[in-house]
Amino acid sequence: MKMIRILVLIGLASLAKSSLAESGPAFTVYPIGRVEKTDGRTRIVLDKKYQAGLLGLEEWSHVQVLWWFDKNDTPEKRSILQVHPRGDKNNPLTGVFACRAPVRPNLIGLTLCKILRVEGNVVEIEDIDAFDGTPVLDIKPFAPGVDTTKDVRVPKWANSPPPRN
Repeated sequence: MKMIRILVLIGLASLAKSSLAESGPAFTVYPIGRVEKTDGRTRIVLDKKYQAGLLGLEEWSHVQVLWWFDKNDTPEKRSILQVHPRGDKNNPLTGVFACRAPVRPNLIGLTLCKILRVEGNVVEIEDIDAFDGTPVLDIKPFAPGVDTTKDVRVPKWANSPPPRN
């Protein structure tokens, strides 16, 4: 599996086409697996060396999957800091840290997924908003009470369901 470099940027400096490492310290992250979508099924296939880390996961109903927006990994897309959420020009121009845009300085995606089964090094999930072959960085069980909160506020554009492609 190819290595993914995640760069932590200090401040809100613009990303230039020059070496991103010059903007701050670099951290190397290795994918633990990949998303696999075949025959109407969605799976997270872990590298066999991480299989032991799945022990007990079958007892949880949901998992949070952290993944890499590898299809957007260009200096140009990493430099975009404002978008119209959901690609809809009717939504207000919004900072990428105030929405779930697939373009951002560090291309980390997060999806809450229902676990259907765990077998060997494979976690079958109901669905994920990542493409087939997407690198998976980590998975964490969803823990109600720990991963939820009260009195949530969202902007008006976020109250409507996103368009389905």
